[in-house]
Amino acid sequence: MIQGNSYLSLRYSFDVLGSPPMTTILPSRPSRSTTKAPVDRQALSSRLLGSAAKKSYDPVVEIDWTAPIPDDLYGLSPEWSTLYGTPLWDSLDHSQRVTLTIHEYCSISGIGIWFEHLLMQLVLRDIYGDDPAQPHVQWALTEIADECRHSVMFARTAQTFGAPSYGPPSSLLKLGKGYAKRADGPAAYAAILVAEEILDIFQRDLMKDERVQPLTRATSQIHVVEEARHMRFAREEVARRTPELSFLQLRRHRTMVAACAAIVAENLVQPQVYAAVGLDPRTARAAARGNQHYRAKLKDSSAGLVAFLREVGLIGGPSERLWKRAGLV
Repeated sequence: MIQGNSYLSLRYSFDVLGSPPMTTILPSRPSRSTTKAPVDRQALSSRLLGSAAKKSYDPVVEIDWTAPIPDDLYGLSPEWSTLYGTPLWDSLDHSQRVTLTIHEYCSISGIGIWFEHLLMQLVLRDIYGDDPAQPHVQWALTEIADECRHSVMFARTAQTFGAPSYGPPSSLLKLGKGYAKRADGPAAYAAILVAEEILDIFQRDLMKDERVQPLTRATSQIHVVEEARHMRFAREEVARRTPELSFLQLRRHRTMVAACAAIVAENLVQPQVYAAVGLDPRTARAAARGNQHYRAKLKDSSAGLVAFLREVGLIGGPSERLWKRAGLV
């Protein structure tokens, strides 16, 4: 392990790009064009398995969980705070802003754990009964293993920061169970994209920001590298399966994906985080919901996802109102 601000062993380099050892090169965001024919499923799975064999991480080992937490660094880029630019943000001193952003990051991580648990169920249901010798099944199991490590990583992050294990309210837990039982095909893989694409933009910002806690940057770095593979597979599954839907099936899948997007956008930061800096949770929640700066950040982060889903046909019709209500289109 590397101590101090490094936090994460920078041992991933892309051989195909001829990168020198110990050079951190992040995967570029995959192309979202769907005008070409979908990539062969088994060939893509084989390539992703090869990539995972070269560049996968055990955060328990590769992050220095004993390193001190700096007092003056944010938990996330201040521009990503739900209150940034509001009078409530202006009323906070630097120490309170640091505390708030740490708790906001831990809330996003906690919701991430919940969603990863749902995604694992969706993927397992999708491959249930398939031949385990097929590359797509082995890739699915590899993806699930990644998500298990990510869930532990995010849980330990909150624990290390001394924050609660923020998670969704009971009403949302019930909705999640229903979604996990009913979502299949394009809606299942589009749900993966909804959660991961938005977080991808968010975390790429954090990992480059020297104002942010080293622990935040390290966990973001791991997540970005490994989720790039997950998003690539999910995108190809959506592009391959959506044209097979009937008109009524398409309407159902559109509605499920729109509902998922609205729930994710609304629940990333739980209102309890505001109490950590002495703010009234209901007042602060209302300020966050009305914060045009934060809404613009979410909309920008989902722009590529929205373009892709619109191109394949999963955004359109009456369900688009849910996307608009969530401020994502």
